[in-house]
Parts: sequence; C-alpha cells; structure tokens
Amino acid sequence: MTDFPEAPSRRLNLRYPPELPISRRRGEIVQAIRRHRVVIISGETGCGKSTQIPKMCLEAGRGSRGRIAVTQPRRIAAVTIAQRIAEEIGEPVGRTVGYKIRFEDRSTPETRIKVVTDGMLLAETQADGRLREYDTIVIDEAHERSLNIDFLLGIVKTLLVKRSDLKLLITSATLDLEKFAAAFDGAPVLQVGGRMYPVKVEYRVPDPAEKEDLDYVDMAAEAVDEIMRREPPGDVLVFMPTEQDILETCEILEGKRYPGVTVLPLFARLPGPEQGRVYSVPGPKIVVATNVAETSLTIPGIKYVVDTGLARISQYLAGAGINSLPIRPVSKASADQRKGRCGRVSDGLCVRLFDQEDYEGRPRFTPPEILRSNLAEVILRMLALNLGHPAKFPFVDSPEC
Repeated sequence: MTDFPEAPSRRLNLRYPPELPISRRRGEIVQAIRRHRVVIISGETGCGKSTQIPKMCLEAGRGSRGRIAVTQPRRIAAVTIAQRIAEEIGEPVGRTVGYKIRFEDRSTPETRIKVVTDGMLLAETQADGRLREYDTIVIDEAHERSLNIDFLLGIVKTLLVKRSDLKLLITSATLDLEKFAAAFDGAPVLQVGGRMYPVKVEYRVPDPAEKEDLDYVDMAAEAVDEIMRREPPGDVLVFMPTEQDILETCEILEGKRYPGVTVLPLFARLPGPEQGRVYSVPGPKIVVATNVAETSLTIPGIKYVVDTGLARISQYLAGAGINSLPIRPVSKASADQRKGRCGRVSDGLCVRLFDQEDYEGRPRFTPPEILRSNLAEVILRMLALNLGHPAKFPFVDSPEC
C-alpha cells in the first residue's frame, strides 16, 4: 500500500436528497459495502446511484486507506457527476471530490472520491498494476460492456485476491444480474427502483406510400413538431445515431423557429462548454443527442423523448477483415433506458420511430464489445496493457480464443 494522507478531520456533510429512491436504501447499501468485498447494485434510471453511492462508500468507512475511484464511460459524465457530488457535500471540486479525465486532473492530496473515465483508470494500471491509490473501485454504467469496462472488471477481480483491503462496487441501470453475480462468486445484488412518473409510449412508422421519401431524421423532426403543437410545454430529447444526423435535425428544428425554444446538439466530440449547455440553458429546449444521453447524464426537465431506436455500434466483419461502425437497432435495454429519460419531473411521452413488433424482437442487451471485436486487436491491446494470456484473463464473457 502506498502512503496515503490521513483522512481529513473535518466532518463531511453527507446529505442524501430524500426525493431520490436510492436514498431510502442508504442503510442497506452502507451495510452491504461494510460486509462484502463485492456488491452489485442495479438502479433504474433516475434513482440517483451515480451521485449517491460514492457518498455511501464514505459513510461505510471507505476512502480512509485509499481513494474511492468512480469510473464513467464518458468525460462529460465524469465531470458532471464530480461537480454534483461536491455541490451536495458543500465543497468546491478538488477537495473531498475531484475528477481526472484526459488532459485534466482536478484532484488534490485531500481528495477522497475521484471520478475518472474508465480509460483513465485503465491507463493508471500501467504505472501501478495493483491500483494502490484506491481502497474502493466503483465501476458505474457497467452494462455498457466496452472493452475498457471488461478489462477493468477482470483486473479488479484479480486484485481482490491480491489485496484484502480492496472493495468493488458494480453499478448499472440495466444489467444481466445473474451473470455478474456468478462472475464474482455469488456477490450480493441490490436492486433499486427509479423515480418515475407514468410514461406513455407511442410507436410510429411511416405510411408505406411515404416510406421511400422519409428517413428517420425527417420522421424525428415531424414527431417533435407534433409534440410542440399538441402537447403541454416541456423539454424534448431526441436520440439520433450519428453526429451528422444530429446537425441535420438541429438545422430542421431551428428552421421551425419555435418561440423561445433553444435547440441544442449533444455528442461526445462536442467541446465541453458546448456539452454543458444542456444543463445551463433553461427550458424550453430541444436536445438532439447520440446515446451519450442514454445513461449517466440526466438532463433536467425532459418531458418528451423521440427515439429513432438506432445507434452506431462497433462490429468486426470477419469476412472482410475490417472494423465497422454501422447504424444498427439498439437493444431493448437501451430503448428502455431512452424511455426512462422522460417521466422524471411529470408524466412523460416516448415516441418510438419503429413498431412494437420490432421492439419485442430486439435482443434484451447489446452484446459486449469483446464479442464484437477483432480478437487479434484485443490480444494486442491486452499485451500492451500487460494483462497476460487472454485465455487466462477473467472476462465476464470470454471470447472464443
């Protein structure tokens, strides 16, 4: 264990907003963290897991012999969540709560909760294979099952054998709970409901006569236009698969000149200040986003969701020997996550631009990236990360070697 500064003597203000469902499970979660090496928490969209669980770790006595690492798949989520936790504690970012993303480190020696991208924590294993800076690892949004997340799950599973002081929390909104519990030797699973108002779902497909003339951008713009004309005021979130689709949709919607309404794009490559506008710009607003808005990021005020049901999903084409990013239908779990973005502040409406039969026929979860990747590239990356032989690495889902 590396030297770690003593925990600050000041008493932290660990408030738990009573309106968040996870706050009502605080005692149970804190006890589970104290009693078990690994805890799996499945919390529905809007339950407050990303911001409240790190504080529950502190209450359970974690963060005293090392920091608490909280991973997020995306930079904007890491920054936003760190800012929110710090605000709830009543401190500026960089004291008890900090973050570390590519090219920016807002942590100090007194930081106890460090929110990082999963890629950043993976990079830290190269300097310290035992991650001795931390006494607790929280892997949030584990259902995304990127290579980074699966590598981290395997690394920490190995470290749990080597480090008796280390604890792991796996959290997600949608997760194959039985598979994860089995992968971590029967770890306890806690399920937390969401804070949801009723959400009505409408399925829409174009008339066969118009199908050739309408694409999903046009259909989404029409759906938004109908919402703006017929429904009570409320912010709208539109899910698109690509940046270009987002820009085209924004251009169409801006041309409608809805009085007082701001149209905002949101995608991963958008500069941080521009991404932050989805929080700072008051409603009424229309946010057009990729699946970056599907999890982690809760945009306040969303009453309506328009879902194309599509996303760019990486896929290795073995016959052609190339990696591709085709636009493909999302899983049921992803569609449900998108629906869950509305109904947070009042009754919601989710308009799906596909039919119910299509939805029912989709797979329950998106296959893990490890099962959609070029195995040769996975092996090379594992060698670069010094992760050992792929056949011996404890993957949750092992690729066929």
